[in-house]
Amino acid sequence: MADHKFRPEIEVLSAEDVPRRRYWDDADKIRIVEESFLGHRQVSATARRHSVSRSLLTIWRRQYRDGELGNEAPPSFFPLRVSPKAPAAVSVTAQEAPRDTPDVQLEIVLRNGRRLLVPSSVDPEILARLLPALECR
Repeated sequence: MADHKFRPEIEVLSAEDVPRRRYWDDADKIRIVEESFLGHRQVSATARRHSVSRSLLTIWRRQYRDGELGNEAPPSFFPLRVSPKAPAAVSVTAQEAPRDTPDVQLEIVLRNGRRLLVPSSVDPEILARLLPALECR
């Protein structure tokens, strides 16, 4: 007599058959995020190129902007003293004439995402010495 009972086939999957989650170290994340910032609309293309979901890359980009990505220490204050150079011979030329324009505030966005607000009358030499200190990570 034939056995006509329904017996479904069962496939047993072991943990060795399933790929594990990938681990991205911070250096790889930073490299991928910086690549995504290079051009216009590069998030999706960069995510596809590195086999990362677009939403995960968006999270990494936010973490990068907020300074949460990497082994960086959180921003902290440090003492800074800017001293003017020794005064040279004073000569007033047409370029150094006092401006009649009102003083406006300039916003400088640094490469590490920090913003610096300074008045337009700030001395360019002092600003040039201050910016490298603020750009360090």
